Amino acid sequence: ARVLVRNALRCVDFAGAERMVRINQLPLGLEDLEMLVPESPDLVLIPKVEDPRQVLQVQAQIEQVQHESGGSDPIWLMPILESALGIENAFAIAKATDTVVAVTIGLEDYTADLGVAKTAEGAESLYARMRLVNAARAAGVQAIDSVYGDVGDMPIHDSFAPSVAEIEKALRVVAAFEEAEAKGLGVVSLGTRMIDPPVVLRAQHIVALARQTGRLPEGVR
Repeated sequence: ARVLVRNALRCVDFAGAERMVRINQLPLGLEDLEMLVPESPDLVLIPKVEDPRQVLQVQAQIEQVQHESGGSDPIWLMPILESALGIENAFAIAKATDTVVAVTIGLEDYTADLGVAKTAEGAESLYARMRLVNAARAAGVQAIDSVYGDVGDMPIHDSFAPSVAEIEKALRVVAAFEEAEAKGLGVVSLGTRMIDPPVVLRAQHIVALARQTGRLPEGVR
């Protein structure tokens, strides 16, 4: 498997996509790095991380292999949290090293660790997912959700897109903000309500997302 992955990194044209490799659980994963690091993958995923020291082990091994092979390209890290202990240590793991750019959760192993069934609704993992999101935000890295296994369920695209009502409200907020800005006002209001800066930022994000997904009403610039 190591040879196949190494050869893929070496020979396959990924057309500009990030090349991300999931190594084995430590300590076996440290041996994987000896063959993979010289091919300079963009990011390494570290499974079943429960302690920030595991991240530091991977970082140290990457630096050692790069020193021996003469490599210098940055290789980013994404720990996968797959247990109750990993979730409780989420912030420390995310801050373990500057090369951590994201953290993600593995729900199959996490729910197995809890001894509960994984459901489509996800109530059993809500605490873990929110804990990961909060830790990632506090650490300044990306929060990535668990792998979505039902590849035939295309409505997932709609689930991540803003609704019509959200878009309409966001457009009103953005319009009020732009009007206040044009008048040199320091306070934004919509009708009789004051609009706080975080609300404006969220509205701008929704409008940008609606534009990217082609969901802006016709005639809106």
